[in-house]
Amino acid sequence: MALATRTGRRPSTTRTLWDSTVGKKSVMAVSGLIMLGYLVVHMLGNLKIFFGPQEFNGYAHWLRHMGEPFLHSHWGLWAARVVLLAAVVAHAVSAYQLSRRDIKARPVKYAHKRRRASYATRTMRWGGVILALFIVWHLLDLTTLTVNERAWAGHPYENVLATFSTWYGNALYLTAMAALGLHVRHGFWSAAQTLGAGSARRDRALKLLADALALVLFAGFVSVPVAVMTGVVN
Repeated sequence: MALATRTGRRPSTTRTLWDSTVGKKSVMAVSGLIMLGYLVVHMLGNLKIFFGPQEFNGYAHWLRHMGEPFLHSHWGLWAARVVLLAAVVAHAVSAYQLSRRDIKARPVKYAHKRRRASYATRTMRWGGVILALFIVWHLLDLTTLTVNERAWAGHPYENVLATFSTWYGNALYLTAMAALGLHVRHGFWSAAQTLGAGSARRDRALKLLADALALVLFAGFVSVPVAVMTGVVN
């Protein structure tokens, strides 16, 4: 039976679910899948750079005006940004609170070391931090153009080339994409387990799908800076 609050009222179903470990894991799983869907779309959009500046800049223009004339200019883009921001915040908050809860549940170190987890599992938290910092950099670099010294407003193709013509732009991007691959590899499988899609028969298939998603996203995103560095895109 749900416990009453100090005011004598029972907590709402939503609050009870959020306060539970299962609820937080579910929020983390759903928000993670929303972000995964965005990443797939974003990667496919990035690959348009291989078709030249007209194609890539045209795609960027469409993003700013998608939904017209039903929606006003930029409304569709901002709606997508709001949903994505909500997913990022929900994912980060639930991950942090689950981490704190896990630490409080076992304040004393184990007498015997447990079997070492996979590399992806052991770096999920640091990977999340790396990705959070990269998102800030990425927005300042290619959205607000604050840190892109050779940025040219209204010319996204040229701005991407400017970013990946610097060693630090490439280093930051490649590091973040490596973290992303590991995060997706472990996160997708964990989300499937949390949402009840996992089973003894499906575990192998889910792990293979997680590996494939991580590899495709990593290769797709990394192909852009590699193409700029090697002169394939110029």
